[in-house]
Amino acid sequence: MNPQVEQVEWSESYSMRIKKIDDQHKGLLKIVNDLYSHSTGDERAERMYFMEVIGQAVQYIKEHFATEERIMIATKFPGYQEHKKAHDEFTMTVVQSLNDFKAGKQLVLVKFAHFLKDWVLTHIAVMDVQYAAYFRQIATRKANGKLSITKEDIELQG
Repeated sequence: MNPQVEQVEWSESYSMRIKKIDDQHKGLLKIVNDLYSHSTGDERAERMYFMEVIGQAVQYIKEHFATEERIMIATKFPGYQEHKKAHDEFTMTVVQSLNDFKAGKQLVLVKFAHFLKDWVLTHIAVMDVQYAAYFRQIATRKANGKLSITKEDIELQG
C-alpha cells in the first residue's frame, strides 16, 4: 500500500443531523478514499483510473451541492449566497483541474485527493455547520422527538 494513502473515516463530528446530507458527505469521503487507494505512483494507471471515475465524481459533487442549495433556498437560509459562491468556486477549480488533465498536464492523483479531502472536511466544518445550526434553530420538535422543518417554520423566517 502507498505510504501516502490517508483513508478518511466518517466521524459523527462531521454530521449535519440531516440523513440525506450526511449520506452524501459519506459518499464524498468515499470518493476521496477511492482516489487515495488508487494513488500508487504509477502515472499510467492513475491516469486511466482518473479518466474512468472523474466524470462520476463531478456529477456526484454537483448533485450534492444542488441538494444543499435546494434546502437552503426552501428554508430561506440567510447564508445561501456565500455558500453557493463557495460551491461554485470549488466546482470551477475541479473543472479546471479536469481541463488541465485533458490537455495533457501531469496528474498527481494523491495531490488531487489531498485537495478534495481538505476542501470537503473544511467545508463541512466551517460552512455546512452554519446551515445545520440554522435548520435546528427554525425546526419544530415533533411528537416523536425528532426535529423537522415545516412550511410554517419557514414562513416564520420570511
